[in-house]
Amino acid sequence: MIKKVAFLLILIFALAFTAFAANGEDLTLKVAVMGPGDELYFWWGHLALIIEDNKTNNSYFFDYGIFDFDQDNFFYNFAFGRLLYCCGISYTDRSLNAYYKTNRDIIIYTLDVPPEKKEEIYNFAMTNILPENKDYYYHHFRDNCSTRIRDIMDTVTEGQFKKQFENKKSEFTLRQHVRRHTYFSPVGDWFLNFLMGQVIDTPITVWDDMFLPSEVGKYIGNFWYTDGSGKLRRLVSSIETLNIARDRPPVLDKPLKQWVRQLCFSLALTVFIGFFFFLYSKNIKAGRVLAGISMSLCAFFFGVFGLLLYFMNLFTNHDYTFQNANMIFCTPLLLVLFPTSIIFAFTRKEKRLLKCDHLIRIIWLLTVLGVFISMIIKIFPKFYQDNLTDQMLMLPLALLFTFQPVGLKEFLYKYFPFLKK
Repeated sequence: MIKKVAFLLILIFALAFTAFAANGEDLTLKVAVMGPGDELYFWWGHLALIIEDNKTNNSYFFDYGIFDFDQDNFFYNFAFGRLLYCCGISYTDRSLNAYYKTNRDIIIYTLDVPPEKKEEIYNFAMTNILPENKDYYYHHFRDNCSTRIRDIMDTVTEGQFKKQFENKKSEFTLRQHVRRHTYFSPVGDWFLNFLMGQVIDTPITVWDDMFLPSEVGKYIGNFWYTDGSGKLRRLVSSIETLNIARDRPPVLDKPLKQWVRQLCFSLALTVFIGFFFFLYSKNIKAGRVLAGISMSLCAFFFGVFGLLLYFMNLFTNHDYTFQNANMIFCTPLLLVLFPTSIIFAFTRKEKRLLKCDHLIRIIWLLTVLGVFISMIIKIFPKFYQDNLTDQMLMLPLALLFTFQPVGLKEFLYKYFPFLKK
């Protein structure tokens, strides 16, 4: 029902615009930059084009970031990286009110554009909202609500906007830009960056920076161009702040070194679980149970995320998850340790198969080796993933589970007999 109503609204607007085509002299173009919101998909802000018809006193909000959870197979398509978004149109006041109510920053940039360019952008936006044109496949970094408006700015300036920024080196990588916006949520920050591979660690340009709405606002605000008549113009004639969000985490000017936080958390958790193994070494049953349960939970957690990591690399179109070195040490093999660690927890040593204990150590040892391999390969130019946070999270725990004291001597003598000498 929602989709049908949305389609009818788009069609009505399209017909209305076609019937009363505006003249460039009567139009005002604006860019609306909205700050981060509460939901994860709003953490990076939003961007929209506003076209005001001064003759009819109507103002329209062109939005390239519309998606519908009720869309057929939405979650299935999302999982496999086929994100179908669309361009929509609404009244500006109604759309901006929604951002006021959700406590979002709202900054409006009024553009200084010749009448013929206003009319060109008007016709372009009108064409975009037609049913046969409105849908597009969204990409987080290359084709989103922000890059679409960025490209319109390039059209307005006849290619001068892109020419100035496409070869100018960015201060950050895509990952660093992401982490400027996710730092306030340790879980969300780790989850997103764990899944994304080294493709987002390559050097980028300022043009690429503008996948972020705030970056578009930043660069159009001070941009000058030469119009068709040879007149030098400032792209933005005025900037108006309509709303400032209250009690919302600010976007960082520079990303934090997140690996320190992950290492401290992992060391604290390692010491906590290590105490259970200490109790077990003193033949205290509760120590064995708690150590085994802790180990099984860690194995399940990392195993599930390892499975997700392999799935996104091998079976989806999420290209920003490709070439991920985390696959070396965080693998679905860890899921094997979930049941074996439960056996470890609830079965006395003399009653359980010794191979069960050895299997636990071997898989965790492979994890330790994988972490070190993922570090060593960075000496080669082809491997440069910024994944120290993930390595520091897993390494202390993997070392504990590999070299926990109970039965360590038997394990070492069995698989490394030269140590007996």
